[in-house]
Amino acid sequence: MAVSRAKKQETLEQLKGALSDAQLVVLVHNNGLTVAEVSELRRKVRAAGAGYKVAKNTLTKRVIKDTQFASLDGLLKGPIAIAYSKDAVAAAKVVSEYANNNDKITIVGGVLDGQALSLAAIKNLATLPSLDELRGKIVGLLQAPATKIAGILQAPAGQLARVVGAYAAK
Repeated sequence: MAVSRAKKQETLEQLKGALSDAQLVVLVHNNGLTVAEVSELRRKVRAAGAGYKVAKNTLTKRVIKDTQFASLDGLLKGPIAIAYSKDAVAAAKVVSEYANNNDKITIVGGVLDGQALSLAAIKNLATLPSLDELRGKIVGLLQAPATKIAGILQAPAGQLARVVGAYAAK
């Protein structure tokens, strides 16, 4: 089935827009995934704040040429899909988790901030906490001392109030 020039241009622009903000790109082979499986994967990827796109390799090569993702050019062989995210962990985490549970999808490689990533590096990235999880931990660490200080400061006032109350009761 031939794709019109306008449709190719539209796909090219969509892919350029998606990758322009991306910090991480992960390439996966998606051999024999059913429509339901692809829909499930897309839903999981979207929920993690990332994106997932299937595009022709020739169009993808044109998009990544002269970008930080140019090193992916040699990996664009066969049925490839692109997972991408602004977060340095989100796409790798979702795709790795899905690949562990489904034999029809395999990770080929990726790029993080212009640095090519091997399969092992992507799996290591997937074990890291996401940006939101890290922010939550930092906020928790910052709030813990404040609550302890507030508790310490309230304790003497409470003791003083009990002493005054006991003296008033006499």
